[in-house]
Formats: sequence, C-alpha cells, structure tokens
Amino acid sequence: MSLFQIIETLFIGPLKLLFEFIFEISGRFVSHPGLMIVFLSLTMNILVLPLYRRADAMQEAARDTEAKLHDGVAHIKKVFSGDEKMMMLQTYYRQNNYKPTDALHGSVSLLLEIPFFMAAYQFLSHLKTLEGVSLGPIADLSRPDGLLVIGGIAINILPFIMTLVNLISSSLYLKGFPLKTKIQLYGMAAFFLIFLYASPSGLVFYWTLNNLFSLVKTIFYKLKNPGKVIRYLTAIVGATVAAFGAFFYNSPTLKQRAFLVGIGLALLLPIVLHIAKSKIHIKRKNAEVVPKKSVFVCGCVFLTVIIGILIPSALIASSPQEFVDILYFNNPLWYIAASALTAAGTFLIWLRVFYWLASPSYKVIFERFVWILCGVTLVNYMFFGTNLGVLSSSLKYENGLYFSLKQQLFNILVLCAVAAVMFFIIKKWRNAVVPIILTAVIAFGAMSTVSIISINSSLDKIVSEGSDETPEFRLSTSGKNVVVLMLDRALAEVVPYVFNEKPELKDKYAGFTFYNNVISYGGSTNFGTPPMFGGYEYTPVEMNKRDTEKLVSKHNESLKVLPVLFLNNGFEVTLCDPVYANYQWTPDLSIFDDYPEIKTYITKGKYSSPEMYEQSVSNNMRNFFCYSLMKTMPLSLQTTIYAKGTYNQTQAPEGNAYTEQTTDGLSKAVGTSKAFMDSYNVLANFSKITKITDDETNTYAFISNDMTHEPILLQTPDYVPSNSVDNTEYDQKHADRFTVDGKTLNITTENQIKHYHANMAALSLVGDWLDYLRKNNVYDNTKIIIVSDHGTSLASSDELTINNAGVDFYAERYYPLMLVKDFNSKEFTVSDEFMTNADVPVLATDGVIENPVNPFTEKELNSDEKTAHEQYITLSYSWSTAENNGNTFVASNWVSVKDNIWDKNNWKFYNSDIVMKENKFPNE
Repeated sequence: MSLFQIIETLFIGPLKLLFEFIFEISGRFVSHPGLMIVFLSLTMNILVLPLYRRADAMQEAARDTEAKLHDGVAHIKKVFSGDEKMMMLQTYYRQNNYKPTDALHGSVSLLLEIPFFMAAYQFLSHLKTLEGVSLGPIADLSRPDGLLVIGGIAINILPFIMTLVNLISSSLYLKGFPLKTKIQLYGMAAFFLIFLYASPSGLVFYWTLNNLFSLVKTIFYKLKNPGKVIRYLTAIVGATVAAFGAFFYNSPTLKQRAFLVGIGLALLLPIVLHIAKSKIHIKRKNAEVVPKKSVFVCGCVFLTVIIGILIPSALIASSPQEFVDILYFNNPLWYIAASALTAAGTFLIWLRVFYWLASPSYKVIFERFVWILCGVTLVNYMFFGTNLGVLSSSLKYENGLYFSLKQQLFNILVLCAVAAVMFFIIKKWRNAVVPIILTAVIAFGAMSTVSIISINSSLDKIVSEGSDETPEFRLSTSGKNVVVLMLDRALAEVVPYVFNEKPELKDKYAGFTFYNNVISYGGSTNFGTPPMFGGYEYTPVEMNKRDTEKLVSKHNESLKVLPVLFLNNGFEVTLCDPVYANYQWTPDLSIFDDYPEIKTYITKGKYSSPEMYEQSVSNNMRNFFCYSLMKTMPLSLQTTIYAKGTYNQTQAPEGNAYTEQTTDGLSKAVGTSKAFMDSYNVLANFSKITKITDDETNTYAFISNDMTHEPILLQTPDYVPSNSVDNTEYDQKHADRFTVDGKTLNITTENQIKHYHANMAALSLVGDWLDYLRKNNVYDNTKIIIVSDHGTSLASSDELTINNAGVDFYAERYYPLMLVKDFNSKEFTVSDEFMTNADVPVLATDGVIENPVNPFTEKELNSDEKTAHEQYITLSYSWSTAENNGNTFVASNWVSVKDNIWDKNNWKFYNSDIVMKENKFPNE
C-alpha cells in the first residue's frame, strides 16, 4: 500500500463503507436507485447533524471571541511592533483564554465537509447501479443531465440548481458573519459548481439534496424555538411513515413493513422523550461527572485491535494458504493491514471526531458507550456465531448465514446483561477501566502477533515448482492410457437427474459404468482422498493404526502409490494438483522430487484472467474489516452486514465485477465466483491440456478439479457462467426435471440448486472432453475413472436421510461420484455393486499392471477389505490439515455400513470411544 492509499483508507475508507452500507440496505426497501440516493442523503445528514451543530456552535463561539478581542488586538498592533508586539499579543490572548489556533474553529464545518464530499464523490461517480437509470427528466443518473440543449450543445442544469440552493442557504446562514467567512462559503459554492458540472447527475443530485437539507437546517436555526418545530415536524413525519407502513403499504414483505414502522416510531421518539422529560423530574446529583479522555481512547484502541487485527489474523491463521494464489501472489498480511487501517480510521479518527466535538456531558456518555461496546464486541465474538460452517477465501459461508429467532433473542438478553454489568463497573470502579482495557489490548496484541508469525511461517512453505509451466498430459493413440479425474465433492445422487435432463450425456459417456452404491470414508478431503489415492491401507481406520507416523507422511505416501507404481511399470506419469500434497492448501509438488520422471503441475487458476485476481484481492482488502465488524455485532445484525456474502458491496444490476455471486431465490443471481471460475476454466480448457501422441507410450494421468466444490448458479439451458443469471422461464418449464423413476431430488434451497448446476456443468464439460478423445482416436484405449472424495450434506435425498436418535443423518455426505470406463467399453451402464472410493487403485491397475503391489508397504493392492467386515466412516468435521495433523485423526463419532447404502438398516452409529488403543472396532 502506498502512503496515499494508507491515508485514504484511514480518513475516507470508513466513510465510503458507510455510504455503501446505507445505499445497499436502502435498496432492500426501495427499488429505485434515485430513491436510494434520497435515502442515503437523508440518513447521512441525520447521522452527521450532531457534528455540524457542534461545529456551528464552535464557529459561532470563535466569531464572538474574535469580535470581543478585535479592538484590543487592533490597539496592540497599532502601538507595538516586532517582538514586543508578539509578546503583548500572547499575553493578551492568554489573559482572555484564547489561543491563535482557536481561529481554526471557524473552519471546522469546512474541514468536515471535505472528507464527506470525497467519500461521496468516490462512491457515486463510478456507481454502476446508476447506469441507464432515469429519474424524472434526467435520462441517465450515471451521466451529466444535459437537460438543456442550445445549438446542439447540452447544458447541465442540475449543477446550477445545486449551486442556487447552496447560495440561498449560505446567504441566510452568513448574516452577521465576517467577510472572510462569506468568501469561504461563496468560494466553496463556486468550486462545487465548477468541479461537479460534468459529474454524473446521480452525484450532483445527492449533493443538491445535501444543500437542500442544509437550507432547511438553516431556516430552522433562524426560528425562535427550532427544537420544538423540529420535534413536531419529525413526529408528524414519523406518524405518517408508521401509519403508511402499517396500514397503507401495498403488499410489502414483513421486513419492509417492520422497517417503515420502525423508522416511523424512531422519528416519534424525540417528542416522546421531550414529553417524558417535562413530566418526570429526575433529581440529579450536584456533582457532574468529569470526562476522562483516557477511557475513551483506550476503548477505541481496544476496538481497533479486536476488529482490525485480532479477528482477521485469527481467521487467516486458521488456513493461511487458502488466501493465497501462487500465480498472482498477494501476501494475506495486507488484508490484516487494510482491516487495521479501516478500524483505526473508524474508531481512532472518526469516532474521536464525534468525541472531540461533544460537550463534556456527552463526552462522558461516549466514554461509557465505548466501554460497554468493548464488552459487547468481545462477548459476541467469543461466544456467538462460532459454528457457522465452512468459510471460503472470499469470506462467504458455504451454507449461508442464518440465526433462529430464539438464538437472536437469547443473544440480545445476554448482551443486555453484559451491558448492565459493564455500566455498573464504570459507575463504581471508573479508575479500574483503563487498566482492564490496556490488559486486554496487550493480550489481544500478543495473540495477533502469534497469528501473524504463524501466517508468515506458513507462507514460507508454499512451493510452486512448475507453476510457470503450461499444464499438459499426454495420451497415446497406440499405448494404454489410464486417467483418474477427481471432481472434489461431486455428487453421485444428481447423476440420474442430470442424465435425464440432458439425455445426450449418455452418448458422451458411452462405455462408462455409473456406480450408485458407493461410500467414501469421510465427509472431508483429508479423510476421503488417502484411500482413493492408495487403497484400503489408507482408510481413516488404517491410518490411525499407524500411530507412530505423522498423518502428513501417510497422506503423502498415499499420493505417491499409483504414480510410482505406474512409473515402475514403464508408464509416463503426469499429476495435476495432487490434493493436500505435504498437507498444504496449495499442493507442495516437492514431495515428488525423488521421482523427476513424474511431471507435476498446478492447473487451478491457470486459465483465469489477472483482472479476476486483482478484483478478488480488492474485495478482501475491503471485506476483512466488514467480516470482523459482523462477528462482533449482535446476531440480529449479522445477516444484515453479511448480506449474502457481499458485505453490502455495491454491484451492478447487469453484471458483477466483484468475483462473488449473489443469488435472488432459486432462479436469479448476479455475478460469478473466482473460486468456481478458477476450476471451471481448467475443465473448459481440458482438451488443450490433453496432448495426443501417435507413439506406443503407456500413460497415467491424475487430475484434481475443485469446480463442484465451489458451486454457483449458472445460466440454463447450457449451464454456463454468466454475470446476470435468470432461469425463471427455464425452471418453470422444466419443473419436473428433479423426479426420475418416481424418486424426487429435493431442490428447494439455493445451496441445493447451486450444487446441481455445478455438477451438471462439470459432467457436461467432461463430456465435451470425451468427445475430443473420440475424435482423436484415444477413447477406446483409455481407461477413465471419474471419482469424488466425498459428497456433502444437502438433504437432497430422502432415501439417504437416516434418523439417528432423533437427529437426521445425511448419508449423501459420504456418497461420492464414481464413473468408470474400461478399455473398449461401448455402453453406458448402471451398477448396484457395493463400492468404495478406495477401489480406485484396483480399478486403475486392473488389466494394466499384473499383481499390483503398493511400492511403499509391499502389500498387494486389492479390495478384500471391502467384504471382510463393515466399512467404518469417520463423522469428523475437522477438515483442516493445519489442525488435524497429528499421528492419528482427532477423535470423532463413527458410522459403519456394508453391502447396500440404500438400506437404512445397514447404517450403524458409534461414539468416539469405540476407537480403542488396540485400534479395534466392533465386530472386528
């Protein structure tokens, strides 16, 4: 970050975020961008009204003081000169409690206006939401209005209206002010006219509304009792809004109705409080509480540390490499730096501005508020919203963010109790507050430092040999080719429905057998891939038995079983994205250094545009602070801040440059996802990666792809990515496509439909690659295994939903995809044979390598274990190899199944204590 970016993030960043939040949230209640600008202007002016009122009071006090001292200063300047004049002026100022710097108080309003204008300018000048949107006579809010055309020359009228309103407001406000103040304000009016003349009309409209608000405010200030008038007008508006929302709003949602009623009641609050204050006389103690600035400052430091540094550093430290793209490297520590700067700007600069301008009594209120806020943020972060599922590197929860009403109410009750305790402490033991906060700051600072060191250390482990090479694997037209394609988390249960919707896929997959009775040995990659790579010696049970060896060593060994076996049998071997190699998120290809003949590549992201990476980094630079802020908020506000993973980042209606998708129901979405596109582009270029040769070389290739692990909504009927998805018509026309042979796939949630789309797209792209192999005469002599490491819990299949002790168990999480084509196979078939993904090594070597043996353990590769006893599956959710990396997998519950996964009676459940030291299981 440059010095300019640092300054901008500190001073403008928080304001721009506030603009975005208000604008986006207003869009949930009013649909027209023009009305959203009105809401934005009104809200911002109400929020900063206390600042400007205090600034105006300071300006008036400064003007009065200058007038009071004017004659004395003039006399000293006339009588004295040189150093004597300076000494006399200093003495005179000191006697009147005046400092020369107090003259700056007269410019506070102007100084406040500059950063707010800069934030508004940056936000509204390039807001794509305004493109093509009309408002009254203005044709396009994203362009100058051009309302008047004379001789073919368009003249913008709105800037002149803005300036006229500004001049009227200034002339009313400036009565009695000195000439220099008048020059300042009239000069600013001229500046805004010139500067904004050619600006988008949406921005000029916003600033015109601000000037109009300022005019109304000035008129009220000129009234004898402005407060009374404001209270009654506010009450009238509030009653009208509340009544409209409650009784006259045509078909609103419950949230929209509640919002309008809430706004109306909030506007009624000032007059209610005034009446209550006049009726109820509270006896106050004579002694006023004196502000203690250190309490406020220390509280702001605490909030900066916990929100700006602790939370983002802890999140990144949990899986550092997940936030890194080795092809376009950006150190994730910059995300922490950006979050820290935004937090510092929010709490140490802008919140302090409010404090500085406040009266002494309000400063005490600020101090207590910040102290209570420290306790509330800490409790929210530590005890609420802690088990929300998998969070992607783009800070989006895999299953969304949802809290029940019961959870929200309990959270509010706890926070109220915390606030009461915090208030009692600051009332009774005010002097203890600063030491408490400083102790917490030191502790959290130390924790953050440990996390940052851990992040930096993890980044040092990234090995990217071969990352600059163009990925490719060779297939021979004359030799034997074996290809294993792993589609991470591809779903077997959707295959019948995909092939039913797209019957042409059966022709593309001619020769394949679809196994519909398959299990994996865990619901996460670290459990499901080792047996898939190396066979039954690497199931979780067997890996736990080898409890004197590190899990990472056993995982690496499993990765090398087939490549080394094929290499030793004269095959040319290529590996693309070997999963979790050396337990690194970005595979550490160096584990194959002992086998230089094996070609290794990283394909993920190879075919994505640099602009996508730049936008992804830009998003995270913004959103880490928003994520941290969300985690410290009450649960009732977290979904509002989260905003379906966009964190209220403004998006264009026709497309999204932000590399993250926002869905609107089951049929509509805006944007794409970088994580999806990184893998989609690889499969889309699969034919280019495949090189056809005419020699008799035998080849083995393993390719891993994450496309099905990062699902998004795609545009039908072709199921392709689009910045603006609308499948309404197609979904209505094909509403019956999720029922096949009397069995219905439950597709009622956004997560379910996105997974269906991703799997459809993956199978379609692979189908195109299969046609490419046919065209180049390598299809018949190529054995192809398409397999996934595990499924996922979507509650899509009633047949695979098993009730265990009153709790639904989703067996589909352990139901992986398995499609196998042997040499010269011609027909597409479906098999009910019981299989596991640990059968992959046997299937890959069958008919290719005689009597295959694991080159590391010297044990024969076979499937005898599958029928020897029940198969035990770990139910652990400890997917992170950064944590689950000891000698054995962390303790978990288990389930077993044998012969038929579709018979619910075949599933048996066990507590973690069945994993005994002897490594024996029931019935073993």
